[in-house]
Amino acid sequence: MEVTIAKPSEHHTEGIASVCAAGWRQTVEGKLSVAYQEQNVEFWYNHQRVRDDIKAGNYSHVALHNLEVVGVAGGGMTGPKTGEVFVLYVDESCRYQGIGRQLLEALTDEQIELGANEQWVSVQEDNQYGIPFYEARGFIFQEKRITETETGEKQVSRRYLRKLRER
Repeated sequence: MEVTIAKPSEHHTEGIASVCAAGWRQTVEGKLSVAYQEQNVEFWYNHQRVRDDIKAGNYSHVALHNLEVVGVAGGGMTGPKTGEVFVLYVDESCRYQGIGRQLLEALTDEQIELGANEQWVSVQEDNQYGIPFYEARGFIFQEKRITETETGEKQVSRRYLRKLRER
């Protein structure tokens, strides 16, 4: 599948919202209630929020196939030498074709240019897509974090770190 990795613009809003909402739901399916899932998706992936996050640079790259959004990456610098992957989702029908790798590489290159020598990511515990993906790219498990949701549920994430080299 031919994809183009690009910087997102406002006309990608609906595609970003759709890919992220579906991807996030898949990572928490069976772990968090449907009520919390709906609340979280409405908060993070409503079109106004996504549009604002595009303008703010929180979504750094999109993968486009025939001008349709099939993948999304977002991240930023959380310290002078520290980059973080905030979000990385690929449409379910397009997985295992190198799109996630391309998105991560684009984000990583950008963070290295900004001075990052390390990169962090949080992955939902038991995420059968995310954990193997990041571990295969040199991320090493550091710690488990448990947070309580607004609905009183426990959300468990795994924090991973990898050292970056200049490219």
